[in-house]
Amino acid sequence: MQIVGFPAGMFQTNCYIVADDAGDCVVVDPGQDAEEQVRRQISEAGLRPRAVLLTHGHLDHIWNARQVADHYGVPAYIHPEDREMLSDPGKGLSLDLSAMLKGVTFTEPAEVIELFDGDTLTIGSMTFDVDHVPGHSPGSVSFRITVQTEDGPRLVVLGGDVLFQDGVGRTDLPAGDAEVLMQSIAKKFLVLDDDAVVLPGHGPSTTIGRERRSNPFLRDL
Repeated sequence: MQIVGFPAGMFQTNCYIVADDAGDCVVVDPGQDAEEQVRRQISEAGLRPRAVLLTHGHLDHIWNARQVADHYGVPAYIHPEDREMLSDPGKGLSLDLSAMLKGVTFTEPAEVIELFDGDTLTIGSMTFDVDHVPGHSPGSVSFRITVQTEDGPRLVVLGGDVLFQDGVGRTDLPAGDAEVLMQSIAKKFLVLDDDAVVLPGHGPSTTIGRERRSNPFLRDL
C-alpha cells in the first residue's frame, strides 16, 4: 500500500492519495487547486480512482471534491451533518472567510454517499474504518486503515482537522464546539496505540504517542 500526501491551495490543506498494490486508490480531501496534482499523480502511477473520501465539509477540504469525483466518475463520501457544505460551503465559514466565495458556485458531486460512525468501507483491497469525530465541524470523521510495514502492521489515521502535531482543530467556526472536540479526541484518538500514525488535514504527520506526551492541548485529558 502507498500513501502520498501534498499540501494544496492557499490553505495548504493536505490531500492524500491512498493506493493498494493492485492500483486501486482513493483521494482524501481534494482541496483548493488539488485537482491538477491529483490527476497528474494518478496518471503517472497508473492508478484507478475508486472514491473521494472527505473528512469534513469545510471549504479548504472539499473545494475540488466535485471536480475530482466527477472527472473519474466515482462517489464522494461525507458525513450527513456536513453534506450541505458541498453545495453551500459558506455555512461552515466565518463572515470574513465567506467573502472569498463571492462569484464562486459550488455543487455536489454527481454521486454522494453518506458516512456514519462505525461504517467500514472496503475499496479494492483496502479497508477504512470510519469514526465520527465532531467538534471541529458537526460531521467530521476520521478514517483508520492498517498498512503493512517492514516492522509489521501499523495503524494509520486520516484525521482531518481534529488532531495535529502539537495542536487540535479550531472550534471558532460555525457549529464548532471545543468540549465536543476534546471528547472526540479522547474517545476516538487517545484509545489508539502510541505507534498509530496520524495524517492530519494540515501540517506534518505525527503519532498518538507523541501527542499523548507533548501536545499541550491534551494535558487535561
